[in-house]
Amino acid sequence: MLDASEDEIAQITGYLEGQAPDLKVTFCQKIYSESVLSHRHDVWDVHTTKDRWWAITNPTNLYSQELFPNMDLAVTFHMGLMLRMPRSEKPAISSGQIEPFAHAFEAVSAAHDALGQAHKIADYQAVGVRCREALLTFTAIAQVAMPWTGEAESPKKSDFKGWIDHICGVALSGEPNKHRRQLFKAQADAAWTFVNWLTHSTSSNWHDAEAAVSAMESSVSLCTNAVTLFIRNVPNECPECGDHRLTPLRAENPEVEGEVWERAFCTQCEWAGEPVRITDDPTPFITRVGRSDDDGCIIPTTPLRKLTRPGDE
Repeated sequence: MLDASEDEIAQITGYLEGQAPDLKVTFCQKIYSESVLSHRHDVWDVHTTKDRWWAITNPTNLYSQELFPNMDLAVTFHMGLMLRMPRSEKPAISSGQIEPFAHAFEAVSAAHDALGQAHKIADYQAVGVRCREALLTFTAIAQVAMPWTGEAESPKKSDFKGWIDHICGVALSGEPNKHRRQLFKAQADAAWTFVNWLTHSTSSNWHDAEAAVSAMESSVSLCTNAVTLFIRNVPNECPECGDHRLTPLRAENPEVEGEVWERAFCTQCEWAGEPVRITDDPTPFITRVGRSDDDGCIIPTTPLRKLTRPGDE
């Protein structure tokens, strides 16, 4: 048994009775505590007028002792649930207002999924492939949104470094953007070189795969932001008052259903930029077919046969 303050006991008691108003707590005792990834989880043995529950904290959740007769099983289930919940709570891609780069971020998400399942050399190589696809998906979209304008022959579609040089040169042109342009190009080039090494390496480890995903995601995010601001005519500051707090204003065309326009707006002086039509096009040339992650839920039946809530008969 572990020491517990009156406030802690009241908090756990209030939580269970708040979740199940028809139950009354008769006993509440902290019996175990464990730290995982710097997060402390306390386990409470809670008795009610009807049944018994495990209350595990950070965040707090309840587990029936009838379904989880073993405390270690409940703790293991809780740890896994808490590690997976942040993935399901990520905002939808569409909420980021990154059209038409949503497909690139879907590829980024696929790389994260591959990283979560990686545990051997072949898996790390697969992570590298996913990262490479995400980078190419971004340039495939950007090269349609920002077509080649040079006198020389345009780079091949798969020439990542050639297109990054063009994209950064156009989206971040001019002397004021010199250091931004150097940073974005250097980071993209380094990410591309590293993920290609990972794809073929036979001496990589999980940390290499994690570094590849982080470098790739950072490069895609920075370059997407730069290109999006460029194609939507968003200045670095308000041309009227010089304020940097510009916000996007969106409105639907009353004459064309579903047609959405956006323009930059200054909250200080109410300056408004030229409206730009928002569209999901262009689409990338890299596509993937197969089973969707939304095909349905897999419900374990052993040892769990039924999941109940506090107060259920």
